[in-house]
Amino acid sequence: MTTGTGTAAGSGAPDADAPGGGAPDADAREAVLDVDVLIIGAGLSGIGAACHLTRELPGTSYAILEMRERLGGTWDLFRYPGVRSDSDMYTLGYGFRPWRGRQALADGPSILRYIEDTAGEYDVLPRIRYGHKVVRADWSSGSARWTVTSEGRDATGEPRTATATCRFLYCCTGYYDYTEGYTPHFPGIGSYTGQVVHPQFWPEGLPYAGKRVVVIGSGATAITLVPAMAAEAAHVTMLQRTPTYVLNMPSADPVADLVQGRLPQRAAYLINRWNHLLQSWGLYRAAQIAPGAVRRLIRRDAKSHLPQDFPIYVHFNPPYDPWDQRLCLVPDADLYRAIRMGRAEVVTDTIDTFTPTGIRLTSGRELRADVVVTATGLKVLPGGGATLSVDGADVDLRETVSYKGIMLSGIPNFALALGYTNASWTLKVDLVSRYICRLLAYMERHGFDEVRPLAPPATEARRPIIDFAAGYVQRADPIMPRQGTRGPWRLPQNYLSDRARLGRRGRLDNGVVFTRRADRVAVKADVDDKRDLPWAP
Repeated sequence: MTTGTGTAAGSGAPDADAPGGGAPDADAREAVLDVDVLIIGAGLSGIGAACHLTRELPGTSYAILEMRERLGGTWDLFRYPGVRSDSDMYTLGYGFRPWRGRQALADGPSILRYIEDTAGEYDVLPRIRYGHKVVRADWSSGSARWTVTSEGRDATGEPRTATATCRFLYCCTGYYDYTEGYTPHFPGIGSYTGQVVHPQFWPEGLPYAGKRVVVIGSGATAITLVPAMAAEAAHVTMLQRTPTYVLNMPSADPVADLVQGRLPQRAAYLINRWNHLLQSWGLYRAAQIAPGAVRRLIRRDAKSHLPQDFPIYVHFNPPYDPWDQRLCLVPDADLYRAIRMGRAEVVTDTIDTFTPTGIRLTSGRELRADVVVTATGLKVLPGGGATLSVDGADVDLRETVSYKGIMLSGIPNFALALGYTNASWTLKVDLVSRYICRLLAYMERHGFDEVRPLAPPATEARRPIIDFAAGYVQRADPIMPRQGTRGPWRLPQNYLSDRARLGRRGRLDNGVVFTRRADRVAVKADVDDKRDLPWAP
């Protein structure tokens, strides 16, 4: 691997855009960043990717372009009351750096500190360039490199454009738009005299103590907000059109409490991680095999925490099967407790119109509100909205097919970090980053400059890349890549399956074409390279 040229972050020199980097001289400002691997996004996925490169390919130069002025992604952006994980931290945390906190469902600030500490431990911070929004990436087969264009503002606030080049482009921007949330059209909202807030852009110091609050939505954000706001608000109403499956989970894991301090740290971590992994996988599989039984289990759990006369069949009985949409977890039954104490209620209805003092429902009931929170979802934006081109032709993502849930057909030397919908995001992204490290090592060893995934046969059916019934997924379908129905083009959404096919014994050469730039010879690799590597999982 090369060490990069220009202001390559892989050299280990501090980046002027990173904290403590100092002011660059004129030559440094004009130099083009050139690295082996360019990572887009400094959130949970991007920081993890950088750490994997540091651990497994220490001679590889890399840099991270981050559109915001801080790392952390979701865990820095979202500041609403009670923000927390909706997956356990033993599997949401990095496999190479165990989560050592007692809380299985951790609060947002703790997760942000975990990401920051990880970045510091692996010397990632000097390699982050903040304020760089990637708008375009152009691949040239002639040079076997990406040219990446980013936009931002200089120290004086003036617009500026920067260029970087790399051998491999790794997109770790997550799946949603950081600049715009999803808010449906609400009739009469212009007449409402109270405050309307979207959780994605929570105003610092929003005064809601002693006020009446309506939270519109029934997903993880709404279910987190309601008990958190109920602690100070006069009353909180969760207004939902359709119920969601909600399952109680202890915030502190009793198994973790048992093994931590009694076993070596590594052993305790593995027990905790596999315990949660198998529990979540088992619940998901049970929901596929016996949805009625799982539905009754969830309903029985809710009933045990709510008042006897609470209409569970109205408010916690979705019209779809468990895991057709993501299951919501509540720590220590906090949502149910707020309802039982009379500080919160659930209303299942649709909005007729906003009024000056609140919301009138289709049933005729009016909800008076001083503050309305529109927890109505995210706007999906693959690749952070950047335009990709290959040899001068722009890429239509919907015409591409996912390869192993990592790369996209026809796009060389490019990977997309996309986590699970039915388990912790990081479980998949960790596998992806380790796979990329193996792939880069394989290409270096065999002298390949380019790897280009093939598309499945044209006769093969194609499905949405995220085969999920959630509204935000359905709205994004027209702009998303597809997946196939077999082989490396199918996404199993199964960690155990992915671990086998993406791990050190998984093939690197099926469904791709490797090319050496020196002679432009395309090689459909027939080498089944399964040698153990020192960094392999």
